[in-house]
Amino acid sequence: MPLKDSLQTTLQTIPSEVSLIAVSKMHPAREIEEMHSYGQIDFGENKVQELMGKYGQLPKSIRWHQIGHLQKNKVKYIAPFVYLIHSVDSLELLEIIEKEAIKNNRPLAVLLQVKIAQEESKYGLTLDSALELLTFKKEGKFPHVAIKGLMGMASFTYNKEQIKAEFSYLHKFYETHQKEFGLEILSMGMSDDYLLAIECGSNMVRIGSKLFGKRNYTV
Repeated sequence: MPLKDSLQTTLQTIPSEVSLIAVSKMHPAREIEEMHSYGQIDFGENKVQELMGKYGQLPKSIRWHQIGHLQKNKVKYIAPFVYLIHSVDSLELLEIIEKEAIKNNRPLAVLLQVKIAQEESKYGLTLDSALELLTFKKEGKFPHVAIKGLMGMASFTYNKEQIKAEFSYLHKFYETHQKEFGLEILSMGMSDDYLLAIECGSNMVRIGSKLFGKRNYTV
């Protein structure tokens, strides 16, 4: 399907209040530029090296999202330009993001990644750890970092009831603490489960294969 058609078709399934992050990992810059020309602003990348390369090639009007697991020693490379970091999963990472925000004289916006899936391979904070970081922020720590909200990835399973339970688990926490900590974003849902995530309260979805098709691993 042409990129313009896949974007329009996907947008028709997403309520206007839900943000779409086009996951462009392993897709060439020309496809991102084409989709950007159709009005898509937000693009997400998993790997810092790939993100940096595409940032250098593409229009500066694109808002880049770091959506993959972020190593602490890689923060310095994206701090000058990244729009939103989706995957803060430790106090140590948040501390480094604060330092890089100061160095670059620009506030950095992040989401706290909460582990809601059952797979051991998935990263993320416990609810207690997430609450601790939110409390630190409220108490005045990390003044140069804006914690915009939460992100969670459901288990890779065909069991829709399990996925729904995991999304609902995070949504309940978000809803409980949204006002106290000024949370704005609940990022849940990818190509295979975004409709269920929206049903469970997500207001940001990360969609790749549904938009771009099969990934090009030669990029």
